[in-house]
Amino acid sequence: EVQLVESGGGSVQTGGSLRLSCAASESIYSSKCMAWFRQAPGKEREGVVTISAPGGRTYYADSVKGRFIASLDNGKNTMYLQMNSLKPEDTALYYCAAAQGPFLCFSDAFGPLDVWTWGQGTQVTVSS
Repeated sequence: EVQLVESGGGSVQTGGSLRLSCAASESIYSSKCMAWFRQAPGKEREGVVTISAPGGRTYYADSVKGRFIASLDNGKNTMYLQMNSLKPEDTALYYCAAAQGPFLCFSDAFGPLDVWTWGQGTQVTVSS
């Protein structure tokens, strides 16, 4: 099973930017579908973006569309999430996830949580 390690979280002010990284223990192309999720205190975990590997087909949640950009670097076994124009409501623990098979990345949905393999999360805090 692939191991995932997130990094790059931190504290920023409204309107600021952060770039999260997710380092995988094996080629991200072996997972076929990668994703970022987030969970705010007292709320359920929600999907942010899925990205197919290879191909880079993306599906964004409406709440981040136009502000966040996901990308892959298979040479580094790493997925990124560039977050721009951050808002206080983006404050959450951000998780990297991988799923076997490409289906979820072509379904314009995030699927049930139990189909994903998870990293440990990295905290993002946006202050007003």
